[in-house]
Amino acid sequence: MEHDPLVIFTPSGKRGRFPVGTPILTAARQLGVDLDSVCGGRGICSKCQITPSYGEFSKHGVTVAEDALSEWNAVEQRYKDKRGLKDGRRLGCQATVLKDIVIDVPPESQVHKQVVRKAATARAITMDPATRLYFVTVQEPDMHEPTGDLERLKSALSEQWEINGLICDPHVLRKLQPVLRKGKWQVTVALNKGHADDTHRLVEIWPGLHEGGLYGLAIDLGSTTIAAHLCDLVSGEVIASAGVMNPQIRFGEDLMSRVSYAMMNPGGDLEMTSAVRDAINTLARDIAREADISPELILEAVFVCNPVMHHLLLGIDPVELGQAPFALATSGALYLGARDLDLDALNSGARIYILPCIAGHVGADAAAVALSEEPGKSEDLVLVVDVGTNAEILLGDTSRVLACSSPTGPAFEGAQISSGQRAAPGAIERIEIDPDTKEPRFRVIGCELWSDTPGFVQETAVTGITGICGSGIIEAVAEMRMAGILDAAGLIGSAAQTGTDRCTPQGRTHEYVIHDASSDGGPRITVTQGDIRAIQLAKSALYAGARLLMDERGVDHVDRVVLAGAFGAHISPKHAMVLGMIPDVPLDKVTSAGNAAGTGARIALCNAAARAQIEETVTQITKVETAIEPRFQEHFINASAIPNAVDPFPHLAQVVALPDVSFNSGSGGDAGASGGRRRRRRG
Repeated sequence: MEHDPLVIFTPSGKRGRFPVGTPILTAARQLGVDLDSVCGGRGICSKCQITPSYGEFSKHGVTVAEDALSEWNAVEQRYKDKRGLKDGRRLGCQATVLKDIVIDVPPESQVHKQVVRKAATARAITMDPATRLYFVTVQEPDMHEPTGDLERLKSALSEQWEINGLICDPHVLRKLQPVLRKGKWQVTVALNKGHADDTHRLVEIWPGLHEGGLYGLAIDLGSTTIAAHLCDLVSGEVIASAGVMNPQIRFGEDLMSRVSYAMMNPGGDLEMTSAVRDAINTLARDIAREADISPELILEAVFVCNPVMHHLLLGIDPVELGQAPFALATSGALYLGARDLDLDALNSGARIYILPCIAGHVGADAAAVALSEEPGKSEDLVLVVDVGTNAEILLGDTSRVLACSSPTGPAFEGAQISSGQRAAPGAIERIEIDPDTKEPRFRVIGCELWSDTPGFVQETAVTGITGICGSGIIEAVAEMRMAGILDAAGLIGSAAQTGTDRCTPQGRTHEYVIHDASSDGGPRITVTQGDIRAIQLAKSALYAGARLLMDERGVDHVDRVVLAGAFGAHISPKHAMVLGMIPDVPLDKVTSAGNAAGTGARIALCNAAARAQIEETVTQITKVETAIEPRFQEHFINASAIPNAVDPFPHLAQVVALPDVSFNSGSGGDAGASGGRRRRRRG
């Protein structure tokens, strides 16, 4: 039997089969995909813009043909002629399904705009930026001393500021003479200094005394999200922060699927490079608009990213990172111009600094975490975990620091989850389940009230209750385990086994219903057995990576744990430990560092000496490669249990009594049916 075409939406990961001729907007609505439209699909509002992707997508198991959508039509052409439409974009109400297709919904087409969870963390930073302003008075030209304007500017900098070795790019040289004359031979110059020598680069020049400000961007380029912080390079203040989904997610949700896309689709790496650079340009313009400054005043940017993102940002094919020995094209820090990366949203003379990578799969983001958290200066043994689609893990103290990367996948970001979504108003972010009644209460982003308190319905009337984000799904699974709805193996019990009709059949397994508004045309938000498996895979990879580092140090315990990233700021230590994401320590020894990678980027942006420090530090960090360590699989399997099949959690046991239940997926009966290993209930 021939199937209807498969439609897959990114970044949500939602998919379904639809008859030939179904408009993409209709498919999105039926799947609950966040695609905007206010004109009723008449091609007037243009809010339903989508980006179709073509080629082979091994992650999704589909190959998308060039004719997978209906042809470009007159309505789309009319809109493009009148208001413009980015190349590659289609209108979701006009493009119809013909064959299997992967559809990316760009941020501007999403009803519920993303909340930046990687917000800037308050941090005292010693200001010593690489880019500074200097006011100089330049000697006027004299027929009797025939020197050029640039040479006299160099002399003025040497005499007035003791700055020698000036480099001037052609784009600044072209404006030098008119600016000098407009300023009546007094100008303000922006100079960028690399730490390796005394050479300064002239990146911008203004007539007279420039008081319009000087800004830089600290950018955390993640697999799933891109977070940027606009910083004042004089005061160090974070002026504005913004974030977008990484558009590369339509080529693959995790790093290896993007490497695979590049391998299987000639030119795929360049396609992904173009997509991420466009997103950074858009983000830079948006953040400048939010701060009410000209993008021309952004004269520097610092990037932190994992190795695959690092290579794709630079326009380097990441194919070598997909196979042992996982060789990087370059691991050292990079000093570049914005034009080298096609970042035309910044000042044309802006300089780019990319932190060094530690090794094959441990990138500049891990280096940034090391710069921010300084595990090598800790007297006690500290485990630093930066959780994202790819987890960066550091373990160390004053004697030695180890690092590894663990492929957790996008489940912690809310992707690959049946009711999952990114962090946006309306998404469930906190949840509690009563262990006696098995009834849930929850909070959504954008509302401070819990769902069982008066006024909640009114407060959430505008945003609605739309899905569950990463922090919500993590808490939901941990709460289900604590309430006896989920057993240690990760099986959801039936209504008879758990004592709640919120556990409903789903094929041969069960799901737990958190919120059901389907009778009113709203969403039915559940945690399915598939969601549990996705979280188990993610947390097992994370814990196995941490255990490998502990093996290398010859220890079974750490003294404290630091949770970094968006995850660390929004998940309670108790829930993380119930899941078995992190090793057992006293709960008061688990702290949050906020967006440590972003903080490291800000430190490197605002303090040039910190760049030399981290470039030296990464040479002293020992890299452990999870992909080739034989014990990784052993730790991974043990960690699939919740919290763990082998490792004890004595500190957790002092604060949480986990029900000793076991549900056999084939029994369909009560907790005492045959096939389960442990059936006693306690607590």
